[in-house]
Amino acid sequence: MSDKNMVPSRFIFCVIVIAVFLLVLSSFFLIHLSNHSFIPRSVSELVLVNNTSLDFKPNFKREQVQPQSCQFSNSSHKSSSPRQQRKIPCDPTNALLRVFMYDLPPEFHFGLLDWKGNVNQTWPNVNNPKHIPPYPGGLNLQHSVEYWLTLDLLSSNIAENFRPCTAIRVQNSRQADVVFVPFFSSLSYNRHSKIHGKEKVSVNRMLQQRLVQLLMEREEWKRSGGRDHVIVAHHPNSILRARRKLGSAMLVLADFGRYPSQLANIKKDIIAPYRHLVSTVPRAESASYEERSTLLYFQGAIYRKDGGAIRQKLYYLLKDEKDVHFAFGSIRKNGINQASQGMALSKFCLNVAGDTPSSNRLFDAIVSHCVPVIISDEIELPFEDVLDYSEFGLFVHASDAVRKGYLLNLLRSIKPEKWTQMWGRLKDITQHFEYQYPSQPGDAVNMIWEEVAHKISSLQFNLHRKNRYQRP
Repeated sequence: MSDKNMVPSRFIFCVIVIAVFLLVLSSFFLIHLSNHSFIPRSVSELVLVNNTSLDFKPNFKREQVQPQSCQFSNSSHKSSSPRQQRKIPCDPTNALLRVFMYDLPPEFHFGLLDWKGNVNQTWPNVNNPKHIPPYPGGLNLQHSVEYWLTLDLLSSNIAENFRPCTAIRVQNSRQADVVFVPFFSSLSYNRHSKIHGKEKVSVNRMLQQRLVQLLMEREEWKRSGGRDHVIVAHHPNSILRARRKLGSAMLVLADFGRYPSQLANIKKDIIAPYRHLVSTVPRAESASYEERSTLLYFQGAIYRKDGGAIRQKLYYLLKDEKDVHFAFGSIRKNGINQASQGMALSKFCLNVAGDTPSSNRLFDAIVSHCVPVIISDEIELPFEDVLDYSEFGLFVHASDAVRKGYLLNLLRSIKPEKWTQMWGRLKDITQHFEYQYPSQPGDAVNMIWEEVAHKISSLQFNLHRKNRYQRP
């Protein structure tokens, strides 16, 4: 081959080598970029305050990095970039749910948290974290659902807050899909259900009477008979005196244990998760199968009435088993921290019916990534239309659980590979049971709003049928 022909050949060869090198280098860079965000994972993880012995102050984050989207895709999320969402408030026409919220006097909501605004001021300034009244900790916190939903609606028109465009507050009730009643009913029961001093009726009962009167006088209630209203009554004893008069509304409950089926049912109402009390285990720090020394964990009240009598039977069956922790416990004397550590180092965690079919223990197990064992035949579960609980939990009939040896044989028969699969699913769905402010995609606040939105079509169907023969 002549030297004249070799020069172009060498040049072409060098160009090809350089091109291949640049292609490999760019591919490596893209792979590295997809696995490592410029923002550390620890920053984008949800930061939660778990000291539940004190008043609970919601975290306030002006700038947020959007966490991973929900694991399921059958909900109507609206997509836009985080940069756009930070600068532009949520457009009511693009929101999944348009909500009209009554401006009830503060005594029905933040006044119960000892908040006092200026003259004629109905709501605290949620744009400033220092002005948001803290929610009381301890057992009060587990039924704080209405607090989070109200904060979310109040912040829905603040441009600086990055939050999903799931629910938006509108000022005209005729433009709304539903009407939200901001009554902190669980807090009212927990703090004001007893008569003090010279009172003839408790503050809780007085507020229920006033609420019924206020609602019955509203044009919004009269239009639908209350059917398009959303009332949170998460504590099983909340709105006890008013529930029959307000029962036509869409109720947000913990379960149906203390309601007749004609008053509350899964067709018209919503089951919301408890706010967990134990600390959320970070995904990267979750103990593996081999690192969890306890097979089965339960700590709580053992002697219960009604359907909770099974706890006592299980206690006597399991209390002496070497790899089982079954003991009495409460939030006192560091009880929450003990439960948090114990659940995080256990393979399975018992969720047994108590005075009602549900308990906070299920959600403590979920955020501890401890596979829940659910023994409650009448339980209703949050978000079950989009979550398959059998993927990350075990269900055992009460009649089987009290048979000697049945429960432990079942748990010991589950292979590490199967447990690890359920453990991985638990880590995926934990975000759906987190209450936080501002709300984030796929968290408990947005999941509840999506459940409300799912009820709209049947609600509208029933309202339209009712209007067939109405005359002006």
